[in-house]
Amino acid sequence: MIANLRELPIDERIRLVEDLWDSIAADQATLPLKAEQREELDRRLDAYESDGHKGRLAAEAVADIGRKL
Repeated sequence: MIANLRELPIDERIRLVEDLWDSIAADQATLPLKAEQREELDRRLDAYESDGHKGRLAAEAVADIGRKL
């Protein structure tokens, strides 16, 4: 079956990948976290909440990157 996928046009394969990714994202809540993963997420959330810096708008970050290219 995978070999047959190469016969599809690229735009069709991209659409299939997007659909597959969307289906995984929709079901991600059913994936259990390991203790180490939960600890790391908690550590990052604590760091985010304690530093007082809430980040910046994505458009600003993208524009900044564009200026540096």
